[in-house]
Amino acid sequence: MIRPAMGDSRLTLEALEDGRLVHVKLASPPGNVLDLALTEALREAMRSIVRSAPHAVLLSGAGANFSFGASVHDHLPERIGPYLTAFHALVREILDRAPPIVTAVRGFCLGGGLELALLSHRIIAAPDAKLGVPEIQLGVFAPVASLLLPLRIGPSAAEELLLTGRHVGAAEALEKKLVDQIADEPVSAAVHWVKQRLLPLSRSSLRFAAQVARTHVAQVVRTHLDGVESLYLRELMRTRDAVEGIRAFLEKRPPKFGHA
Repeated sequence: MIRPAMGDSRLTLEALEDGRLVHVKLASPPGNVLDLALTEALREAMRSIVRSAPHAVLLSGAGANFSFGASVHDHLPERIGPYLTAFHALVREILDRAPPIVTAVRGFCLGGGLELALLSHRIIAAPDAKLGVPEIQLGVFAPVASLLLPLRIGPSAAEELLLTGRHVGAAEALEKKLVDQIADEPVSAAVHWVKQRLLPLSRSSLRFAAQVARTHVAQVVRTHLDGVESLYLRELMRTRDAVEGIRAFLEKRPPKFGHA
């Protein structure tokens, strides 16, 4: 049965394979934008999933795209603090307690959407997938991706994406090991992979294995994310260019950066 999470119809949960696989779907097309309320719903959904202890979680987006990323409106100076606090809490909770996660990506997977996908153990992308962290083009940066991308694809490749804001197609993402598989139907491919590779295994042992496999990633986040968040809020968001980039996007005009 498909049901909304925490009363938010923009996030649905579906139990598959007798509850051994939980399908979490961002259900606010076309962009499946991650605003503060949806982030809080995701946190509550993940807590519920941890309590039910399935073999695995499948994460996907409704419609043509996985997610355009975090709400740009929530990046305004008066709103960004609560949003980052909630999203970074979600990141920590997933790394500390979540079962294996497989993410199925269609279309755009950008910014906070890619940061969410980077928390998974396997990413399966459709041929039309486009992945990236365009925050620098708005005059800001992607805090979680700045920590996780280098661990997944190496410092050089990660820095190129973080510093330019360009997105990559599925083929390049596979070459960079940003995704693990390309499939015409990524959700079906993800379910098949879980059934073949994870469901025959011990559910309790998988939970421990998933936690231990992420020891280094979790340590990097625990060690550095608070400092990165502080830099973002206390220094970056006090610059004119960061605010100008966000406001220009919302006003649908080119930014006028002062470079100061």
